[in-house]
Amino acid sequence: MNAKALELAARRGALGERIAAQRALLTQHAAGIERLCVSGDALRHGVDWLRQHPATVGAGLFVFLAVRPRRVWRWIGRGIVLWRGWRSARRWLSRES
Repeated sequence: MNAKALELAARRGALGERIAAQRALLTQHAAGIERLCVSGDALRHGVDWLRQHPATVGAGLFVFLAVRPRRVWRWIGRGIVLWRGWRSARRWLSRES
């Protein structure tokens, strides 16, 4: 091999080692947020399940309404307050941008 090809092979090897070291360091740093990512994935899967099974959710809500109607109305009121607050915050934030 000529000198240039040897130099390129050496540089390629050094870059490969550097990339491996960076990947190992990234893995160490990401270990701290792994639990958060797992929780986020579980939440997303739960939401997907709810979207795929609306009849089950509706039946559960119906049973809950039949068993504890006063509690359901209280939670509906809280939900409406949160929903209105969220809409107000979104409008306010969109005006600020």
